[in-house]
Amino acid sequence: MYREVIKVHRKGIIVLPKSVREALGIEEGSLLVLEVEDNRILIKPLDLWERVWKCCSGNAEEAERELDSEEREYWERRKM
Repeated sequence: MYREVIKVHRKGIIVLPKSVREALGIEEGSLLVLEVEDNRILIKPLDLWERVWKCCSGNAEEAERELDSEEREYWERRKM
């Protein structure tokens, strides 16, 4: 188990240590999923390929369109 102490900065900003980012392949612009479970915070990389094959029963092109639409909606909500 990997464990490191990090500080929460103003506006709730946290910095992922470089070693963690490198180990998980997290780069600038990567999307992460944050979950709260049993009083714990879990942060993990968003696996878009896994979502492609689980999000719809159609073909890959339909799945890609659905994901593009979700991403646009996400960024529109962030502008508010």
